[in-house]
Amino acid sequence: MTQIADTVPEEGFYDTMRRIKAILIGSAGNLVEWYDFYAYASFALYFADSFFPNKDPVAQMLSSAGVFALGFFMRPIGGLLFGHIGDRRGRRTALMLSVFLMCFGSLMIAVTPTFQTIGVAAPALLLLARLLQGLSLGGEYGSSATYLSEMATAKHRGFYSSFQYVTLIGGQLVALIVLLLLQNLILTPDQLKAWGWRIPFLIGALLALVTLWMRRSLPETEHFKRASHTEGERKSTLAALFEHPRAVLIVIGLTAGGTLAFNTYTTYIQKFLKLSTGLTYVQSTLVTAGVLLFALILQPIYGAISDKIGRRPLLLAFGVLSTLCTVPLLTGIQQAKSPLTAFLLIAVAWAILSCYTSINAVVKAELFPASIRATGVGVPYALTVSIFGGSAEYVALWFKNAGMESGFFWYASAVAGCSLIVYFLMPDTKKTSLIDADLIDRKA
Repeated sequence: MTQIADTVPEEGFYDTMRRIKAILIGSAGNLVEWYDFYAYASFALYFADSFFPNKDPVAQMLSSAGVFALGFFMRPIGGLLFGHIGDRRGRRTALMLSVFLMCFGSLMIAVTPTFQTIGVAAPALLLLARLLQGLSLGGEYGSSATYLSEMATAKHRGFYSSFQYVTLIGGQLVALIVLLLLQNLILTPDQLKAWGWRIPFLIGALLALVTLWMRRSLPETEHFKRASHTEGERKSTLAALFEHPRAVLIVIGLTAGGTLAFNTYTTYIQKFLKLSTGLTYVQSTLVTAGVLLFALILQPIYGAISDKIGRRPLLLAFGVLSTLCTVPLLTGIQQAKSPLTAFLLIAVAWAILSCYTSINAVVKAELFPASIRATGVGVPYALTVSIFGGSAEYVALWFKNAGMESGFFWYASAVAGCSLIVYFLMPDTKKTSLIDADLIDRKA
């Protein structure tokens, strides 16, 4: 196929600044969405016994992880719903609605009474809030990936699109910073467990409102404007998606290993450091925050590299190294004797994982035409994340509870190996990108 990206001319300074502003505003919203979603994972150590009374801390984490996983299972529905909105009503509309829904979910968690106060209604309300957040996040990913990819210039699309994961990781980092401040400077451990865990969810709801106000001024992408009156609009986005089965299967295959690794080294790693490595609450949080800062810096570097050498070499590097190194890395972290050792090992894991995280959004966007891009990016990705990513923490804790913790290490390695096969078989989407195809066809 013709290399499309190189045929699209670069634009002037004004257009470049307009694009950068739009990307930054879109990314800011993504940060807030992921802050809200991962505040749950960061503070679960403190509020688990408020909703799931049990003397065994592993059993409490298993219960809270189960609710976390169920939130992920709403993401395919969110991907379909907001993908349809993004492809038919505009990327900006989908982005605004998704952040509004996340605000509502966070506010619910902040004000929900504990099990001691209202009994089983407490975990039921917690689950409902998580389902709403999962619905929101399922829509946010496809809409955000599509928007950032379409707003970026052709020759720097990997770099600009990498800011989706810069802000995604940044949201988790902000959640951990809030946790550190509450742990060390503001509240006692007893206060955190009693009521302090509600503070980050209140902060998240307020930040979401600010983001909603910011996103109201986002410009719509030229790609959506040109695709919005095509023949594809007369079909449902789901029906249109089935006309691209190969692209859908590629998204599923390339995502499985990456999302499992990503959720292992983000949502689960803090609990892994506490329950398996034996670090304290504060040590676990500090190590996790330090590694996330390191990972955040890597994203635009790897994204820029992909603009020079292509997407596929980075995906192959992730596939090979993740398949070979997951077991020894997780075993080493488990046996780490100090926080520094744990930090260095997790940093190595992130140096591998960033080959996937930095470019996976743009790779998906480059596989689909503009008329179904938000749906094509969001739905198969969300489905795969629900199965492999959302369950990562629960599966890891299940293996631990069964006395077979290393079984999870091998499981993660095997899933990465399956994705490696896809990386070998798929094209380099930088060379076959469909993002600018419609614009070129219109100009021809």
